[in-house]
Amino acid sequence: MADQIQEVQQTTSQGGVPVRTTKRVTTSDNTEAVANRSNESTAVRVVYFIVGFIATILAARFVLSLLGANRANAFADLVYGISYPFVAPFFGLFGYEVAYGKSRFEIEALVAIAVYALVGYGIVQLIKIARKTN
Repeated sequence: MADQIQEVQQTTSQGGVPVRTTKRVTTSDNTEAVANRSNESTAVRVVYFIVGFIATILAARFVLSLLGANRANAFADLVYGISYPFVAPFFGLFGYEVAYGKSRFEIEALVAIAVYALVGYGIVQLIKIARKTN
């Protein structure tokens, strides 16, 4: 840990006369703390990226299902295929019935978005707590 000395000049007015003063300020260069903040920031960004990707795919699935997208379409099939593993654990909650090509309000996708967002937030908080204790 190295100390840095900086000179700070300040101009004030006393009785209408400008007075210039110089102060010496000592700051600590805590490189390890900066590195930890950088690592924390990277880990947090990765978690938010993954959760954001999952939420985006699930939102696309919800919209396609709501509009009754046909699974025979390549784009709809891609979105349904990618999102299936993330939404499958929630199918039993509300009596899921497979109905591709028909308009359906797929509440399971909305519940999945909320659950994954909460899990992502919890992981980020655990990362922050773990970094503070080190």
